[in-house]
This record gives sequence, structure tokens and C-alpha cells, in this order.
Amino acid sequence: MSQTRFDVLFESVKIGPVTAPNRFYQVPHCNALGHLRPRAEAENRRVKAQGGWGVICTQEVEIHPSSEISPFAEGRLWDDADIPAMELTTSAIHEYGSLAAIELVYNGHHAPNRYSRIAPMSVSAMPVDSYDPVQARAMNKADISNMRRWYVDAAKRARTAGFDIVYVYAGHDMSLLQHFLSPRYNQRTDNYGGSLVNRLRLLQETLTDVKNAVGDSCGIALRFAVDELIGREGLQAEGEAHEMVSILSEIPDLWDVNISDWSNDSSTARFEPQEGYQEKFTAFVKTITSKPVVGVGRFTSPDAMLSQVNRGILDFIGAARPSIADPYLPNKIREGRFEDIRECIGCNICVASDNVIAPIRCTQNPVAGEEWKRNWHPETIAPAVEAVDTLVVGAGPAGLECALQLARRGHNVSLADTATTLGGRALRESTLPGLASYCRVADYRISQLQRMPNVQLLPDNQLQANDIVEAGIEHVFIATGSSWRRDAIGRQHRLALPLESAKVLTPDDILDGASAGGNVLVYDDDHYYMGGVIAEHLQASGCTVTLVTPAARISEWTEHTLEIDKIQARIYEAGIQVFTNTELVSANSQSVTLQHIHSGVQQQLSVESLCLVTSRVAHDKLYQSLLASDLKTLNCIGDCEAPGTVAAAVYAGHLAARRFQNEEAEDQLLFRRELAS
Repeated sequence: MSQTRFDVLFESVKIGPVTAPNRFYQVPHCNALGHLRPRAEAENRRVKAQGGWGVICTQEVEIHPSSEISPFAEGRLWDDADIPAMELTTSAIHEYGSLAAIELVYNGHHAPNRYSRIAPMSVSAMPVDSYDPVQARAMNKADISNMRRWYVDAAKRARTAGFDIVYVYAGHDMSLLQHFLSPRYNQRTDNYGGSLVNRLRLLQETLTDVKNAVGDSCGIALRFAVDELIGREGLQAEGEAHEMVSILSEIPDLWDVNISDWSNDSSTARFEPQEGYQEKFTAFVKTITSKPVVGVGRFTSPDAMLSQVNRGILDFIGAARPSIADPYLPNKIREGRFEDIRECIGCNICVASDNVIAPIRCTQNPVAGEEWKRNWHPETIAPAVEAVDTLVVGAGPAGLECALQLARRGHNVSLADTATTLGGRALRESTLPGLASYCRVADYRISQLQRMPNVQLLPDNQLQANDIVEAGIEHVFIATGSSWRRDAIGRQHRLALPLESAKVLTPDDILDGASAGGNVLVYDDDHYYMGGVIAEHLQASGCTVTLVTPAARISEWTEHTLEIDKIQARIYEAGIQVFTNTELVSANSQSVTLQHIHSGVQQQLSVESLCLVTSRVAHDKLYQSLLASDLKTLNCIGDCEAPGTVAAAVYAGHLAARRFQNEEAEDQLLFRRELAS
């Protein structure tokens, strides 16, 4: 291949005794596969090796049952019995010449030990950091000695399993080794507490232990949080963290640096829209150590990656979420196929999957988590048994993905939509505060479809059932989406509320430019991002907004996407009045009646309009009207079938295209399962 300015990204880099083939580094990330689904785990990482990532790491891997975080499906390396499952992953990664890394962890008071029922141990006596009614006991000297031994034993097992890089983990406020560093946790009076040198002692000892044990054959990586973003109570890049890096600078073979906690390190694009947002915190590390440094920042642009290396900020381009959205990102850069990169939108639906203990999923990459389970691949799809003419009605996330995959299989595809601009809800929602990246869902698929000769795009097309039948296309996929309800039916109310004389709006009305007037009440019984975003949008446009929700917190489900604390802060900073644990009872043209869901106490508020964010109505009228036709294929997909997330819509479109001409086989065996032996 001819030389390009991006060749520097494909240079090999030494990490102690091993050498990475390039600078693309999939940093540790959870996928809720782990020890429960080792074959799926291996295949999920294998695809990234195929896609060109030079180093591919596991999620956190527990080293001992006295620190386990069941029911979460992370990795386990408690004893030798766990080695064969780990070998599946290393073999898969090595098949394509990549290095396999493992992140070993002892969680301390982050682990309530629900499975082992062993009393948790921590740097000092304190409650565990979940709401479990459990406290961790302070470690004594024997416990500390044991923990160091467990780390060494796990490192040796990791080497036996074939790992090339072994991590010592001190980040995200989830690791005992980080807890020892923190004055707010470390209340010890022995030589492991007090001064910075004392608080650093256990991390330094553990690093040295692991390096002495396996450093002759494995690179030793330190994952280190340089700033906790909580001021003087925590580590700060300009404070003690800087001194700690200076003391440890040459001990690890690789520095993996980030910010803490996880909600800051993996911040959504809603709150950190720029690539490389961690640079201002982590850039100092490379000025101190001679060892290679990897860092993250939701990198998707080749130019941004190149800048990090050329300016001496990083040696490796670290990625978790971008590697999920596009496992083939390195190869696409190598081949100059920049327009084919599926850019991460920073929505954290992948993080939410781990937090709800479900196999990983991704808005941009519907294959994530399905590689072994369904034998899917993100870049290839089985060719058509017989190429036929197909029609997809609706060019939102589901329709776009369905059309794209049908076309890739070789079918002739007509994609029609009533709108003049394709994209559906992905495009519409991208105009709301913090959601600009959602347009990537539409942009990527439209750009792919526009370059395919077997695709006909038909915007501004009002198809009726008779139009479809008369067109003579016998294979039809309906993806006509959904709209927000106007009757308040949702999770709290299963029957419509008396709202007849009220000025009722929905998010669809707001997106269409409707005026909400001066005082508006947003009633959020959806509990994901829309209620908070609409409230923020209306307040910024000059309305006086009151946000009401039956939940204990606004945007409750965003706890799983690591956004909830930031959303609470954003809403209160905007001056929006909030009522939680409160339901809407009724509304008229001048006021609404609210009721506290626990006490039953009611109150009235004067408002000019009411914006309902409760649930949605599927637009399946066209589908229903075609059921009596003689079409050979008629599928209802995405929000048109069952309104959900954008990720769910994309997945539905992908599944429909894969199942087409193979429905019977799919019905006999929906997917493979891993059974415990």
C-alpha cells in the first residue's frame, strides 16, 4: 500500500517484553459476557482483532472470591479452573496477531460479595458503595499480604492462559488500589496510611510483585485515574496524582491513564461532545515517564488520533466505545475507507447493558454481543439466496439499517419515506440539546446507501397500501415509526387521564416547532433522556418549566447510562422546578392537578401548557392495512412494531434483513446459548 500521513498509527510499539503491532488499543471494557458466556466473550474480542486493533483487553477480571461483584458478568480468574475459559479469548485474539491484555482487579468496598458472602475488605472500615446493607472491614497486614499474593497468583494464571499484558488496576473508584491512594477513604494510621508515600505503598508493592512474577514474558500495565473531578477531596492531575506518577513512572511497562469515576471516563456525548476531552487531565503523564501511554477520549476521527500521537500526548489511541461501534475502525483507516467508519455516538447504551446485566449492545453496531450468539459479523452478511426486489417504507433507524443490509445481501431495495430528508427520529432528536451525535445513525447509513447501485431512495413519498400492492414489489418491510401519546398513558397510568381542555403538547410537537407558551409542565413517565432534554430545551427557549415525574429521580433510567447525576445537576442549574414521586392527575386550560404517589397529597399548579413524555403509539396502520394482501413478505419492524430505543430500532432492522429468506431456520433456532457445565 502507498504511504499516507496515517502510517504513524500503524507503527509497532514495545510494551516491556512484548510488541504491539500498531497504536490502536482497545482498553478494558465490560460487555456482560465475561465468565458467564466465555464463547461469546472470545468471539466479541476476536472480531476486534480481525478489525485491526493491535491490543485487545478484557473487562475487569476478579482475582479472588473475597472481592466479587455478582450478579454482574465480569471476568473471573479465581483459580486454575478459570484458565480454559480465558484461553478461548487469548486464542481468538492471537489468531490475528494482536496482543491480549487482562485487567486484574480487587474491588475492595466496591464489591458487596453477594455470591461468596465473604465479608468485604477495604482500606478502612466503611459501607460498601452500593445500597447493600453491608459494610467492609478494614484490612489488616495479613489481609494486605494475602491480596498481594492473590494478585501474583492471578498474574501467573493470566500468563498461563496466554495473555501478553497484565494490568494492575487503580481507577474508576472501583479498585482497592485506588482506594488506598485516596485520603477520603484511607483513614489508616500504619505505614499504608497518612502521607502520600504511605498511601501509594500498596500500589507500588503490587506493581513490583506482578512485574517480578511475570514481567519477563508479559507487559505490565497500570490503569491509573489521574483526576477524580471532585476537587481536593480526591486525586487531582495538578496535585497528588502528578507526584504519584512521578514516583511510579518507570515501574509499569505501560501507563493506561484516564479520569474517575466511570461516569466521567465514559461520559456521554450529551455532556462531553468533543473527542479527546480527557487530554487536559492526562497530557502530563507522557512528560514524566519514558514508558508508552494509552488514553481515551471517544476517538472516532483519524485526524484526532493522529494529532494525539504527533503532539506527544499519547503513544496508543485507546478506545472502548469506538471499538464497539466499529470493530474494524483500524482497518478502515489503514485502507483509507474513512466514509465507512461507524462513529460512536456516545449514547452509552453499551454501558447500560452491563449495568442491567445484559449482553452488550450498541446503537451504531447491532452485531455487538451477537457475534457468537447468532454467528453475525459486523462487516459481512450472507448473500441473498435469490436476489429480489424489496421495498422498505420508513427511513428512520430501523428502515435505514434494514435497507442497508438487504442491499448488502444483493437485493434490489427501494426505500421510501414521507419526509423530504431521510433519518427519522435519529435526525429529529439530534436537534435537541446534547443529542447532536445522534445524526450519525442516519448519516452513516444514508451515505452508504447513496453509493449502492441497487438502492433507490424515495423521500417525500406518501405511500398508501394500494400504492404498494400496485407497485408489484412482493417483499415489503414497514418501518413507519411511532409518535408520543397525548393521553398520559404510560407506566404510571394505564388509562387515559382527563385532559380535554388542556393545551397538550408532545415531544413531536416541540420538534415540529410548536410554541409551549410561558409556563409549561413537562410530565416525564418515560424515564430515559427525552423528558429531561425537552425540559432543558423549553427552558432555554424562554419558557418557565416545571418537570414532574412519578420516579424518585428525574430521567431515572439514565443511571444505567452513567448520566443521571449530570442530568440532575443540569436541570437544577437551568432553574427548572422539579417534582419527583409525583403523578399527574388531571389538567384543564389553566392548571394541572398533581398527587404525591406515596402520601396522596394533591396540589394544583397554574400552567399554560402540558408536555407529555409518557409512552408512544406505534404507527402500524399501513402494516395492518396490508395484512390481507398477497405480499410474499410483510414485516413490521422497529418503533412501528414496538417503540423502544434507537439501538433497538437499528437492531430490529438488522435482524429483519438477516432473517429474510431464512425465517424458518431462524424460528427453529433463534440463537445459540451457552449452558453451564
